[in-house]
Amino acid sequence: MAIVTTMRPLISLALPEKGAARLSGQLLLAIAGTLLLVLSAKTKVILGPVDISMQTLAVFLIAASFGMRLGVATLLLYMAEGAMGFPVFQSTPEKGIGIAYMLGSTGGYLAGFVVMAAIVGWAADRGWDRHPIKLFNAMLVAEIVMMAMGFAWLALLIGPEKSWQFGVVPFIVGDLIKVALAASLVPAVWSLLKRS
Repeated sequence: MAIVTTMRPLISLALPEKGAARLSGQLLLAIAGTLLLVLSAKTKVILGPVDISMQTLAVFLIAASFGMRLGVATLLLYMAEGAMGFPVFQSTPEKGIGIAYMLGSTGGYLAGFVVMAAIVGWAADRGWDRHPIKLFNAMLVAEIVMMAMGFAWLALLIGPEKSWQFGVVPFIVGDLIKVALAASLVPAVWSLLKRS
């Protein structure tokens, strides 16, 4: 029987080992992570007919640095903030807030962010965050799952053809660049830490 080993994610180097101090540190990191997600949602790059946010890059970096549990908890806290009506998402408050916004055209992508964090965090917990190729593969799988969830939800709202045309195709190149960037950055940090 094979034994699955769990390695420590990058952020664990900065956290106390046990107790209330560790829990407080994790809570502060989750809050900081949601602030990064808000900032990344509001940072837009205009490529063609759509605005591309930096959110997927932020989700990748949070999940790869925090690991699965803290990464998913951070994304769930972010979703809870949005559900309570805080303008944390890309087009809020201009296009609505709260649950109504979350059930709109971006709902599948938002749910996909949580799954994305779980996949990348799981990989980081197994030491894949130290290897650019392994991390790239995990992030690519996470990206495909997130896009599939977004496509499926959007297809229910506007049909599969328009969903593909407006909800997937314009994002492919930008998201592949973000996958490559995130898959390079986290192992580079590990490499720097090993040298020091």
